[in-house]
Amino acid sequence: MSSQIHSKDKPLAPFFVMWAGQAVSLFGSQLVQFALIWWLTSETGSALVLAIASLVGLLPQVLLGPIAGTLVDRWNRRLIMMVADSLVALATIVLGLLFWSGVIQVWQIYTLLFVRAVASSFHWPAMTASTSLMVPEQQLTRIQGLNQTLNGALGIVSAPLSAFLLVLIPMHSILAIDVITALFGIIPLFFIHVPQPDRRGPISHNEDGEVIESSDQRNTSFKQELREGLAYVWGWPGLLIIIIMALLINLVFTPAAVLMPLLVSDHFGGGAVELGWFESAWGIGIVVGGLLLGIWGGFRRRILTALLGLVFMGAGVIAVGLAPSSAFTPAVGFILIAGVANPFVNGPIFAILQASVAPDMQGRVLGLTNSAVMAMSPVGLILAGLMADAAGVRLLFVVAGIVMAVLALVGLFTPAVMQIEENGHGATLDAGSDVGKSAVEPQSV
Repeated sequence: MSSQIHSKDKPLAPFFVMWAGQAVSLFGSQLVQFALIWWLTSETGSALVLAIASLVGLLPQVLLGPIAGTLVDRWNRRLIMMVADSLVALATIVLGLLFWSGVIQVWQIYTLLFVRAVASSFHWPAMTASTSLMVPEQQLTRIQGLNQTLNGALGIVSAPLSAFLLVLIPMHSILAIDVITALFGIIPLFFIHVPQPDRRGPISHNEDGEVIESSDQRNTSFKQELREGLAYVWGWPGLLIIIIMALLINLVFTPAAVLMPLLVSDHFGGGAVELGWFESAWGIGIVVGGLLLGIWGGFRRRILTALLGLVFMGAGVIAVGLAPSSAFTPAVGFILIAGVANPFVNGPIFAILQASVAPDMQGRVLGLTNSAVMAMSPVGLILAGLMADAAGVRLLFVVAGIVMAVLALVGLFTPAVMQIEENGHGATLDAGSDVGKSAVEPQSV
C-alpha cells in the first residue's frame, strides 16, 4: 500500500491555495465560455455553428483522454497545469485582440474552444491525480463534495453574470477577465509543491511467479505505459463495472438534461422563466448536496454512498418524467432532489479513484474514464433525438431514472463493486499477466 496515498498528516494549506486559485480560474473560463456561445448564437443564428462549437469542445477531450492521462503520469503534473492554463490565457489574449480590432471570425472562436478543450484534457487529470498526494485519504470524499459545490455554484452564477456583463462591456473586456482569473490559477503553482508519484522500476517474475521489481526508475515507452493503463482498468473488475455504469448513465441522462427545455415548453407549457426555475433547482440541488457531502463525508464505505445517491437521483428523475402537466412546482422539487443526490454519486466515485488507484496510474485511469464517459454524450443525443420524436421527452426522463435505479441495485448486489475499496487492483488478476502485474501491487483502503 502506498504511503503517498494514505498519510494522515499532510498539510491541507498548499492544496487549498492551489484549489482556490483554480476555482477563480474556472470561474473566468465559464464566463467566457457562455459569452462566446451566446455571441455565436446572436451573430449567426445557426444550429450548425453551435453544433460544431460543441463538437470542437468535446472531441479533443474524448480523443486525447488516454494520451493525456499517460503523459500526466510521465510528466511533472505541476508544470502540466501551469502550461495548460498559460496556453488558454495566451489564446484568449489573441482572441481578445481580434475582437478589439473588429476582425473576428467564427473559425477563430472555434480555435479558442479547441485550445481550451486540449488544455482541459491535460489539466483535469493532472489536478485530480495530484489531489490524492496532497490530501489525507480520509478527507478525499469531503474534498470531492467541495468540488461538486463549486461546480454547482458556478453553473448558477456564471451564465447570468456573463449575460449581464455582455450588456455592460464589450467582448474583449470579458475575455480580459478570463486572462486575469487565469493568473490566479498559474501564479500559486510557482510557490506550491505538488508531489510527484513514485515511478516503479521495471517488473519481472521469478520461476515461482513472484513479482521482482527493480529499484531503478522505470524506463518504459509511452506506448507501453498506455497499454499498462488499459490493462490496469481491464484487470480490475470492480473499476471496470463502475466505468460501464458511468457510460450507461451518461448515455441516458445527458440527452434528457439537454432536452429539458422541450420538457418545460411542450409538456408543462412553460417559457424562459419556468426553464430558469428548473435549471436553478438543479444547480441549487448540486450546491446543497455538495455542502452536505463536504460536511458529512459519506459512509465509511464510499461505494455505498455513491450507490444510494444513485437510487435517489434516479427516483427524482423518474418523478420528473411522470409528473403531469399540472404539476410543474412538484416537478421542480423532484429535479431539486435529483440535484442534491448528484454529488453523493460523483463525489465518492472520484474519491474511490483517488484513494484506491496507484498514484502513478491515476492520470491514465482518469483520462481513460473521462474519455469514455464523454464519448457517450453525442451517441446519447442521437438516440435521444429519435426517441423524443417517437415517444416524447418525458419518456427520456423515465428511462434515464429507471436505468440509474437499476444500475444502483445491480451494484449493491455485485461483490466486485461493493468490495472495490477492500480488494483494490490486482485481487483478481490472472497470475500470468505481465502487464497487469507491472501496473501496481494490490492495494486496500
